[in-house]
Amino acid sequence: MSPLRERKKAATRLSLHEAALRLAMAGGLDSVTIEDIADSVGVSRRTFSNYFANKEDAVLHADRERTHQMLDLVRRRPAAEKPWLALRRAAGELYGHLTLPDPDWVAQLRLLRRHPSLLARQAADQMALERDLAEVLLTRGDLDLEVARLMAATFLATVRTAGALWLEQAGEFALPDLIDRLLHRVRFH
Repeated sequence: MSPLRERKKAATRLSLHEAALRLAMAGGLDSVTIEDIADSVGVSRRTFSNYFANKEDAVLHADRERTHQMLDLVRRRPAAEKPWLALRRAAGELYGHLTLPDPDWVAQLRLLRRHPSLLARQAADQMALERDLAEVLLTRGDLDLEVARLMAATFLATVRTAGALWLEQAGEFALPDLIDRLLHRVRFH
């Protein structure tokens, strides 16, 4: 596929995600239809279906993109780097630009908390990320599967905790600093 076509597909996917999120935040997820989202972007329902299976997937697209970025960042860390340090540094790269709470992200988190269908999909995505991170960690050092899964689960729980604290404290501290401070408090040998 040509780079231009890839960029157009990425732009359409992002537009559908943004429309789904905007419509769900304005009127509630239950009132939004796939047709509403497609119409908002000026594409057909079939085009929507080429990108997303349902409206929940469209809403969660940005979270899933961050998941892929996290995995790529950990994979690209130097091979000699200890697994926990690789996770910490990958988190710093991924969240390094977030200094103040983004109002759109806060609204998205509130939307997630109101809709069980989104929470269930997000939980399933987190479990998949935990497994995928564990697989990446197994290639980085002398870890067994149990330790790799425990490390991945601990890492993700720590990042979620940092995000919750950051939002509750209205961005009193920069998110990357808070994540790194909490990750530093957890030690794997």
